Amino acid sequence: MNFNIEKGRDGEDRARSYLESKGYRFLCANYRTRLGELDLVMRHKDTIVFVEVKARRDASFGAPQEAVTFAKQRKMIRVGLEYAKARRCQGTPFRFDVVALTPDGIEHIENAVDASAGGYTL
Repeated sequence: MNFNIEKGRDGEDRARSYLESKGYRFLCANYRTRLGELDLVMRHKDTIVFVEVKARRDASFGAPQEAVTFAKQRKMIRVGLEYAKARRCQGTPFRFDVVALTPDGIEHIENAVDASAGGYTL
């Protein structure tokens, strides 16, 4: 298996475990469409949470969350909306989070992506 794929799966597993320890319930991982992929889909209380996981071995390339560019955010929103439509979740609250992994720990950024700015609705 490719080293980057292994590293990505390890990061997603760490993020999933962290979120589950905070009361989140796992729905799926690596949800793919023709538009892109969501790393994790979780449920927290009554809200569906689409999670982008970013990891860094060191700070030489910046903080992990800095890699969630505007283009990536737009992809996350589009794929999240497609997930909601495919699963018939219209009307269910949703949000987009980022989990940043570094050697120093885990940072969970809730509502990291503002879907309302683009006029997106379920």
